[in-house]
Amino acid sequence: MEHVSGFSLPNSGHNRDAEASKMGMWLFLFTEILLFGGLFIVYMVYRSLNPEAFLMASFELNVWMGTTNTVVLLVSSMTIAMSITAIQKGNRKLSIQLMVLTLVAAVIFMVVKYFEWSAKIEHGLFPGQAVYDNLPPGESLFFFLYFFMTGLHVFHIIIGSVVIGFAIHRTAKGRTTKEKYTLTENAGLLWHLVDLIWIYLFPLFYLIH
Repeated sequence: MEHVSGFSLPNSGHNRDAEASKMGMWLFLFTEILLFGGLFIVYMVYRSLNPEAFLMASFELNVWMGTTNTVVLLVSSMTIAMSITAIQKGNRKLSIQLMVLTLVAAVIFMVVKYFEWSAKIEHGLFPGQAVYDNLPPGESLFFFLYFFMTGLHVFHIIIGSVVIGFAIHRTAKGRTTKEKYTLTENAGLLWHLVDLIWIYLFPLFYLIH
């Protein structure tokens, strides 16, 4: 606390820390947008050079699995946003429950992706396998980009889940309150980025046809 003319004023240190934390998160999100933006450009260049090959390769993807994961992530975006509103209103229990639901959605996404990738690997479409090496150049490029970009997205899902898990822990310990909820807010920002990236990945790979 700071004392001015006999009155106690709240210490501004927390506000400065919160603003610095938010700025750090926004800078991180900006670098991630640049990363995926560059990958999207690479994808569009190769797709324009190999339109028929990309179209034929896309038929190997399971649109229903991709659609399921899209719905799952959209729901998770809603639950993480609601968790921030809950903690702002001082409802720690509800905030934790909503973040747990977000993690459940993340697990569902990962399980669906596991079965989807397993099917592709079983058919030899993973880079380095015999079937993959014998694909036409355009189709092999498609599957290389598919595994690389969706794999990078899964990595971000894992990072986001860890951050949300940490936010749950701090909320349960009472360290996150309606006055101090920057971590929950940052977890929400990161999760929204994860969802946004998938919103672009889904039509680029699954809905070419």
